[in-house]
Amino acid sequence: MTAPAIEMQNVTVSFGDDTILKNVSLKVLHGETLVIIGQSGAGKSVLLKTMAGIQPPTSGKVLCEGVDWQSLSTEGKHDLSYKIGMQFQKSALFDDLTSAENIAFPLKEHTKLSEAEIEKRVLECLDAVNLTDAHELYPHQLSGGMRQRLGIARAIALKPEIIFYDDPTAGLDPINSDRMAEMIIDLKKQTNSTVIIVTHDILRAYQLAGRIVLVVNQEVIETGDADQTAHHPDPRVQQFIHGSLTGPLTPS
Repeated sequence: MTAPAIEMQNVTVSFGDDTILKNVSLKVLHGETLVIIGQSGAGKSVLLKTMAGIQPPTSGKVLCEGVDWQSLSTEGKHDLSYKIGMQFQKSALFDDLTSAENIAFPLKEHTKLSEAEIEKRVLECLDAVNLTDAHELYPHQLSGGMRQRLGIARAIALKPEIIFYDDPTAGLDPINSDRMAEMIIDLKKQTNSTVIIVTHDILRAYQLAGRIVLVVNQEVIETGDADQTAHHPDPRVQQFIHGSLTGPLTPS
């Protein structure tokens, strides 16, 4: 039997005395889209980074392709991370590099491609996110939505099998948010990658999923697909998806 793309086994993540996630177990299968929702500060990004091997768990195991991240040497982690693409919150671009240079960076770090091959792949990635004309522009010359798309272009540069998106529609207006979600869906169809997405927007969650999980009270509730989530019996799920001020969830 093929191992899940990502598997968390009884994972707890704490920072000092502050426990963010407690005893979380979760599997993400190859080719599926998992959407992570939850209140601000609930631990959505911590969950994402723990799954991606960026944040080590305090206890428990995180397996990528059946391999425990924490059991690997630095070289082993480097090799496994080749299979992963990460679009960080607020894009985390290199301000002193052009759009093309930002995308080329992981290609130069992780591959032995020639300059001509790197340039070809950079142009493919820019075209995939409709940024061909931004080839020589720096991040500060781009709009917020363009920076988000550039972050995605860099995340897909290595043709990863697993792609993590940390709130890719944050700060976008509804029209551009919808376009961003459709672009992510189209990219997934083209590559058949496993996709894990954090979003604060329940409409985007419905649009992108897949399967949805809610991070709340240090735990992760698997709520199912869009329809199952909309009719989930847990009052915390209902309060979140309806944005109600009354219910078991307290303001963050």
